[in-house]
Amino acid sequence: MCLAVPGKLERIVTELDPTFRIGEVSFEGVKKEVNLALVPEAKLGDYVLVHVGAAIGIIDEDEAHKTMQVLKDMGEDIEELK
Repeated sequence: MCLAVPGKLERIVTELDPTFRIGEVSFEGVKKEVNLALVPEAKLGDYVLVHVGAAIGIIDEDEAHKTMQVLKDMGEDIEELK
């Protein structure tokens, strides 16, 4: 099963050009570097869906919180998902 976890884009770590960027994403306080090439329109403060180290979409904040709650309710260890 494939799973994308929502996180908040907090800063741009590397920006080689407008498309190839690496951002720091916070997953409820756990921060990871994420490839943003598939979401070139993502900006600081956006919530992105992350799958295997790459942001694959942008979602609104409410949906991000709902998704994280569903994962917690299922008993998922959020740290292991990222």
